[in-house]
Amino acid sequence: MTSEKDRLIEAALQHVIFDGMSDRAVEQGARDIGMTAALARVHLPRGGVDLAAAYHRRGDAALRADLAANPPQGRFRDRVVEAVMRRLALSDREMARAGAVVFALPQNAALGARLVWESADAIWEGLGDESRDVNWYSKRATLSTVYGATVLYWLGDGSPEAEETRAFLTRRVEGVMRFEKFKGRMAALPGVSSLAGLATGWIRRPEARRAPGYAAGQPAAAMDKGDA
Repeated sequence: MTSEKDRLIEAALQHVIFDGMSDRAVEQGARDIGMTAALARVHLPRGGVDLAAAYHRRGDAALRADLAANPPQGRFRDRVVEAVMRRLALSDREMARAGAVVFALPQNAALGARLVWESADAIWEGLGDESRDVNWYSKRATLSTVYGATVLYWLGDGSPEAEETRAFLTRRVEGVMRFEKFKGRMAALPGVSSLAGLATGWIRRPEARRAPGYAAGQPAAAMDKGDA
């Protein structure tokens, strides 16, 4: 069943092409479905910023479902490239461009970085990452950098099937793989390996927090990892 918030988001997105990811788009969407401005503010309190974030997170949710149903095959680096390209394919370029404008503003930069991190997390989990230590963070930080650069390239890519974006992404992933090999050799050096082992021992991935109002014993879907 579609929630009121989902209906508002869908209606507001119809106005993005004219009004951008803005408060006005949310107001127009609310008017279209007969929702009061006050209730629209309850669902999207930051207006256009929340609309942009909601659109981005829809893409991440769709990617998680896609990767679960049809995991990429081949070499690991090829699977990473395929997963990122699938994420881009799930976004409308004009919608993504409108969102990028919003997150380029200084007051929204932290949320924009958080959303890129969430996309990297969706990709890693979809590829079966089971790390629980410092590697959980390093993998997502590295992929966030690659993903962010690739999105910017993709926004200006006019090649058929985003072929130039795929080539750009492939080069970035291969560069990361070379660096990881170098890092692995460095970590094996005396002294460095001890420090790395120490960090691995006490740094752990964040655990999901139960959102307020959910009783013990509810499924994982009721868990919340926090928000910006």
